[in-house]
Amino acid sequence: MKIRSRFTIISSFTFSVVFVIASVITYYSFYSYSEKIVYNELQKTCLLTGIFYLEKDELPENQHVLIGQQFRENSQEIVTRVYNNKNQIVYGDKTIDENINASRLDYIRKNRKLSFKSRHHFYFGNYYHDNQGDFVVFVKKNDTEFKTMTDRLLIIMIMVLIIGLITIYIVSRVLSNLAYSPIKNIVDQVNEIQASSLDRHIITPNSKDDIQELVETYNNLFKRLSDTFIIQKNFINYVSHEFKTPLTAISGNLEVFAQKDRSSAEYKEMTEKVLENVYQIEETMNTLMMLSGLRNNTEINEIFRVDELVWDINDQLPDIYELKSSPIQIVLEVANDKLLSIKGNSNEIKIALYNIIENAVKYSNGNPIKISLLEQQNQLKIVVEDRGTGISEEDLKFIRQTFFRGKNVKDIKGSGVGLSLANIIFKQNNIDFTITSKKDEGTTVTLLFPPL
Repeated sequence: MKIRSRFTIISSFTFSVVFVIASVITYYSFYSYSEKIVYNELQKTCLLTGIFYLEKDELPENQHVLIGQQFRENSQEIVTRVYNNKNQIVYGDKTIDENINASRLDYIRKNRKLSFKSRHHFYFGNYYHDNQGDFVVFVKKNDTEFKTMTDRLLIIMIMVLIIGLITIYIVSRVLSNLAYSPIKNIVDQVNEIQASSLDRHIITPNSKDDIQELVETYNNLFKRLSDTFIIQKNFINYVSHEFKTPLTAISGNLEVFAQKDRSSAEYKEMTEKVLENVYQIEETMNTLMMLSGLRNNTEINEIFRVDELVWDINDQLPDIYELKSSPIQIVLEVANDKLLSIKGNSNEIKIALYNIIENAVKYSNGNPIKISLLEQQNQLKIVVEDRGTGISEEDLKFIRQTFFRGKNVKDIKGSGVGLSLANIIFKQNNIDFTITSKKDEGTTVTLLFPPL
C-alpha cells in the first residue's frame, strides 16, 4: 500500500472516529438536557396541580381562579392525579395507571419526589402536605413530541456524519497528494541518478522539516558513495601504475638477460636490479596493508612525548632530502611540560607526523620549514608551515582521499597515500587535523592534541 493511500485511510479513520464520538456525545447531551427540561415542566405542573386541587378552601377565589388558568395552560396533554394516604385517586383522571403502584407512592412519601419514564410517557410524582391530609400528586405526559424531536436530530446528525465522512476522505486524499508531492519529486530525482553521477545532489525547497533532513541524509550518502568510487578508481590507477613499472622492469631485464650467457658480475647486477623492483612492490603492498589495517584499528595503549617524535623526524629527514637550502625550524613554546605527553599509538602517530613534515619538505620549493609546538586552551597544538607549491582550492577538497594527488605536483615523487594515512591515524587517536593552503603561497597543517 502506498504512503498516500495509507495516509488517506489513517487520517480518514482518525477524523471519522473523532467525528462519531463528538456526534454521540452531542446527541446524548441534547437527549439528557431535553429530558431534564421535560421533568422540570412536569414538576411545575405537579405543584400547580396540588395547589389547584388541595388549596381551594384556603385561597381567595380570585387567586384560585388565576391558579386555575395557569393549571389549565400547563396541563394540556398532561394527565394529573392526586392520591390520598390510602392510595386512592381523589382528584384528576380516575383511570388506573399500572405504572403508578403502591411501592412508588410509598417511595414518594418517603423521599418527597420521583421521576421516571415508561415506554411512551414521562412521569413525575411529588409529595404534598395539606390541612386535609398527606397526598401524592402524579402527572404524566406523552413522549411523542420528545421522540419526534430527538429522532429528527438523530436523522440530521446521521446525514451530517455521512456527508462529513465523505468530505473528510476527499480532503484527506487531496492533502495526502500535496504532502506526498515532495517525496515523489525526490523519488524522480533519485531514479535519474546513475553510477557516474553520484555527486549530483537532490534538490528540494528548504522546508526545514523531516523531508529536508531525509534529503540531506541522502545527499551525504551519495557524497560518500561518490568519494568511495573515486577512491576505488584512484586505487586501481595507483596499483596499476605502481605495480606495472617494477614488473615491466623485472620482465624486461630478465628477457634481455636470458638472451645469452652472463658473467657472475652481470648476474649480481641483474639480481640487484630485480631485488630493487621487488622491494618497491613490497613497499607498495605494505602501504596498502597498513591502510587496510588502520581502518579497523582503534587501540590506544601508551603515553609518550610528541616533541621527541618531532625531533626524531627532524634527525631522519636530512638522510633522505637535501635540507641545506630548506632547513627545518622547530619552535617550542609550551610552558606546561605535561601537555607534550599524550596517549595513543606512538608508531602510528610518528608515521603520520613524518608524512606531514615530509610533504612540507618536498613541496617547499627550497624555502624554510617551520614547526611550532604551542599551547591552546590547555591543549598541545602543532603547526607545520611551508612557503612552497601550495594546493589549489579545487584540489584541497579531495586532498585527504586515498591516492589523490594535486594537479601541480609536477615530477615530485609521491603516491597520494601520505595525507590519507595521516588523516586516518589522527582521527583514530582523536587528534584534530586541519589543512589550509593557497596555490603558489604555501600550506599550513594544524594539529590539536587531546589532553591526558
